[in-house]
This record gives sequence, C-alpha cells and structure tokens, in this order.
Amino acid sequence: MRKRELRSWKKVFESDLPHIAFEMKDFLDAPALMILDGKMGIGKTTFAKVFLDDDTMSPTYSVLSETPQALHADFYRIKTREDILHLELGLYLEDKKYFLVEWGKDFYRGFISEVPESFSHYMISIENSDSDSENSQRNFVLYSISDD
Repeated sequence: MRKRELRSWKKVFESDLPHIAFEMKDFLDAPALMILDGKMGIGKTTFAKVFLDDDTMSPTYSVLSETPQALHADFYRIKTREDILHLELGLYLEDKKYFLVEWGKDFYRGFISEVPESFSHYMISIENSDSDSENSQRNFVLYSISDD
C-alpha cells in the first residue's frame, strides 16, 4: 500500500472531533473509502460516530452498520479475505458517500475489488499524542492511499 500524507491534526481532544471531521470532509474526494487505523481503544469508533453524525451502536458485533450516506465496517473479527467477500460490500455501497472501515488495513488489497471504482481511497491514522497512553489527546493523520 502506498500512502501520501494530506493533512494532520495534533493534540486533538474528543470535544474537537466535530471540527476535525468537518475539516476532514473538505480534504476528501467523495465517494470515499476511509480505513481507520490505530490500536485497540484509540478512538476509531468514536471518530466514525462523530464523522457520520450517527450515535448508533458500533458495528463490532454485526460487522456492518449502514446509514443513508455511509457504510461503517468493523473487520476486527474478520479472519480471511473470503470472510469479506461473503459480506457482498458492493451491494451496500451503491449511492453511499463514505465507507469507513475499522481494522481494514491488513485486508486492503483483499477487499478493494469490492469497492466501486468511483471511490477515492484514504487512511486515517489515530495515535496517542505522546507516550502517555492515558492521555486523552490524539493525533490524526489523513493519507491518500493506493494499491501500487
């Protein structure tokens, strides 16, 4: 996977997320695939909820959660590419503006064929803002990605 940094946001508090999401949407060429990358508990689901302005339950147990404009996937429990193919993502992505995927980085090459060609591809890296894992501040980096 090749990636190119587009923008970063440093020392972000949870209360800053609506502003970050609004600003990030200006950088995206929709429809957009967005892989959310970060360790367990870093805030991927929280960011997705704010970005989509949807306070519904995480798709962790159902794998997929759908809104009129977006599909949110959580591949944490996915083991193989075939598991993703069985989801028939293409059926869900028709007329969607955003496709947010948690835990999708390792499966990127395996599922991009299921994403319509009209989608631009991005990765959002979320990390603690310093070595203190209890710190509530995060750094967000937006990358454009490709399978070159």
